Amino acid sequence: MNVDLFDFTLPPERIALRPAAPRDSARMLVVRGDTLADRIVSDLPGELRAGDLLVFNDTRVIPAQLEGMRGAARVGATLHKREGPRRWRAFVRNAKRVRDGDTIDFGAGVSAVASDRGADGSIALDFAGDEPVELLLERAGRMPLPPYIAAKRQTDARDADDYQTMFARRAGAVAAPTAALHFTPALLDALAMAGVGHVTLTLHVGAGTFLPVKADDTDDHVMHAEWGRIDRATADRLNATRAAGGRVISVGTTSLRLIESAADADGIVHPFEGDTAIFITPGYRFRGIDGLVTNFHLPRSTLFMLVSALMGLDRMQAAYAHAIEHGYRFYSYGDASLLLP
Repeated sequence: MNVDLFDFTLPPERIALRPAAPRDSARMLVVRGDTLADRIVSDLPGELRAGDLLVFNDTRVIPAQLEGMRGAARVGATLHKREGPRRWRAFVRNAKRVRDGDTIDFGAGVSAVASDRGADGSIALDFAGDEPVELLLERAGRMPLPPYIAAKRQTDARDADDYQTMFARRAGAVAAPTAALHFTPALLDALAMAGVGHVTLTLHVGAGTFLPVKADDTDDHVMHAEWGRIDRATADRLNATRAAGGRVISVGTTSLRLIESAADADGIVHPFEGDTAIFITPGYRFRGIDGLVTNFHLPRSTLFMLVSALMGLDRMQAAYAHAIEHGYRFYSYGDASLLLP
């Protein structure tokens, strides 16, 4: 499909620079079939049914942005995928100044050797020393805010909490599964009272989620790979929910992509561990999910293509036009949508 079909104009003032407080007070646009309804996230228990199951991503964002020196040249690195105990693949700013074998000094006693430049322009970084890389990043790194926020303000101490979900357990993501940022313990209690359960899986979100689609046609776009895991107990719970007539509602496109990667042609979700590079565009037949809670996505992005595949391109263009007209806040710290085909 022509990528231009997924374009729309977003006024810059619609980009949220801070999350709603409290988190579940964010607005929520409910897209149910052909209807639109303006709600807030705390209304979610009334929009779902007893027996439904929400699926959250329990990945934890690491301080994956680093600033350093290669000799006299200043370089920046954003880690995006772990390749070994001490090796991470990274997108590097000022990468032309970095050659294979060069050491980059990130300060605070943290350094890495660069090598293996990839076709996507990324570089492998092998961190020196014996300390776990996670400890090195805590010393030298900062939270990797999305570029559309980082271009407007500096990362600060608030982001260390604001950019983690309440489910964050397993360190490894360099971007938050932002739909789950709206959830609070009180909201989970209200959902449980309404008979709506929840489970978690893990998908370590990579910086590739922010890469623009440069191809003119979706068939020519190469999707980034991310590591994920669904254990047997979670797979069994997903399958039992649908067998009993309940719906599986993904909270975020990350959990959706992993479930769809693990589901077979009959809609049975199997345990999964490994990389997924699934790219969902209109025409895709969903196998493992029945709905989605998600934020509002960038124009021409793979995520807007995904929601258009779920609900229909015309319907999502209309929903986004409604959201823009009625003052919804967009992107990672923005408002939510509930999509029910």
